[in-house]
Amino acid sequence: MTTPLETPSLYAPREPIFPKRVSGHFRRLKWAAMAVLLAIYYVTPWLRWDRGPAMPDQAVLVDMANRRFFFFWIEIWPHEFYFVAGLLVMAGLGLFLFTSALGRVWCGYACPQTVWTDLFILVERWIEGDRNARIRLHRAPWSLSKARLRITKWAAWLLIALATGGAWVFYFTDAPTLARDLLAGQAHPVAWATIAILTATTFIFGGFAREQICIYACPWPRIQAAMMDEDTLTVAYRDWRGEPRGKGAGAGDCIDCMACVNVCPTGIDIRDGQQLACITCALCIDACDAMMDRTGKPRGLIGYLALSDETAERAGQPVRSVWRHLLRPRMAVYTVLWSGIGVLLIVGLALRSQVDLNVTPVRNPLYVTLSDGTIRNAYELRLRNKQHHDVTYQLGIESGAPLSIAIEGELAGHITVPPDQTLTRRVYLSADPRSPLASAGSEPVTLTARDLDGPASARIRTVFHGRDAR
Repeated sequence: MTTPLETPSLYAPREPIFPKRVSGHFRRLKWAAMAVLLAIYYVTPWLRWDRGPAMPDQAVLVDMANRRFFFFWIEIWPHEFYFVAGLLVMAGLGLFLFTSALGRVWCGYACPQTVWTDLFILVERWIEGDRNARIRLHRAPWSLSKARLRITKWAAWLLIALATGGAWVFYFTDAPTLARDLLAGQAHPVAWATIAILTATTFIFGGFAREQICIYACPWPRIQAAMMDEDTLTVAYRDWRGEPRGKGAGAGDCIDCMACVNVCPTGIDIRDGQQLACITCALCIDACDAMMDRTGKPRGLIGYLALSDETAERAGQPVRSVWRHLLRPRMAVYTVLWSGIGVLLIVGLALRSQVDLNVTPVRNPLYVTLSDGTIRNAYELRLRNKQHHDVTYQLGIESGAPLSIAIEGELAGHITVPPDQTLTRRVYLSADPRSPLASAGSEPVTLTARDLDGPASARIRTVFHGRDAR
């Protein structure tokens, strides 16, 4: 009696990766990048910046309640979101620039997933030991010793994740005040929920998902190929020098020690060629160079290599310098675009006015005829004071014929606006019955607002509707 053929499973369980500790130039560079980036993330919300009375003194603050973004001396209002958009465009172009130059180097050194995974692996190594010890612990049956080590590791991970989630919410409100509220259990539920979500995601992504986020969840590995070309410098294995592998006579420089595989945080073998999972962290270069030093062979079996240089290297001929690879048209285009947007943002910040004026004509009715024949138009005026003190503005009119201006609730043509606030007032423009504007249709006029004690001013065009308006 035959049994039906079983359908093979397409699911392969994940094999945990336990990167081995390595020393070298690129590992030290990664430690430095991790230390700087983590310090910036955790310390920035606590930096103070004096903006005057009644203003937040947090240097970097996303003030959602008042719809403003503070960055040291820069203050961004909702209608100025194009500054933030410009920064995002610069970030994208910068990513294209670095990828075109050095491959997936962002992923290897500065991506938050990489930074926190490095930190989690460092803690894991402190508690459970290096690669071999962690592998033995993983394969060992559960015992009190294994449970103690795992619980200690998970507790340390959870504290890091909690600090990460807590630091994030400090960017959205005054950090010392929120810290006191959290310790007293009086913080807003939104703060608790945000911390809980970010703690859970950091704990899972950095502790358990690790390389799976880089390989499966992140879209960048699938996009980076469009940013790279044959002149991009990226980590590669020089197989013409390393093959055939082994230690006997006639073997290449590669002794098949697996050092490059054992240190890889995504578990790939760089000797198989360029792969989607390679994050260009270059730890395999450190591991291979260390092994070459031990065996008395020249370094560089694994190193940064451009595809356009491969033929020359195979033939033992000189290759182009690094600068020749960096100074090419694609790099120039990205650099010019990135720099141009940065210059535009700086100029925009330098030239922007300290006052915003917005006027909307009241269209029902278009105009009102007073008892003496005067034609009056009504407008909704919004005046925003971006300075950190009270400012009194003088309203004026620029038109081809005389107009009078009156502000509802104000005896003179002055409006005092509190610091960092927007004031809304009903404004009336009136034309004498014998004025050309009184009998005209719709004529353009310009309203102006001028700071009585400073240089700030604004002007905006609108229309005045006369008797013949339709």
